[in-house]
Amino acid sequence: MKITLREARKSKGVSMTYMAKKLGYKSVSGYANIEYGITKPSLKNAVKIAEILETSLDELFLRKSYTLRVKNDLHRRNERGKQTNSRNS
Repeated sequence: MKITLREARKSKGVSMTYMAKKLGYKSVSGYANIEYGITKPSLKNAVKIAEILETSLDELFLRKSYTLRVKNDLHRRNERGKQTNSRNS
């Protein structure tokens, strides 16, 4: 289940000011713009955010539809591999 950045931050009792400082922003607005969806974080900052909030990148930043598509693709590949292996046996 995808959680919002704000929900994750609040559940840890962390302020926007704290997040901004940890990420090296000079002002809170740098972080706030990420939380409000105005800007996207760099991969480096996304990893830092996930670490600070003790959650995974996909929970914070990946859309559910993308995550499901990847899982379904992997499942189909595994199924094809099983069929190929059973034919060769």
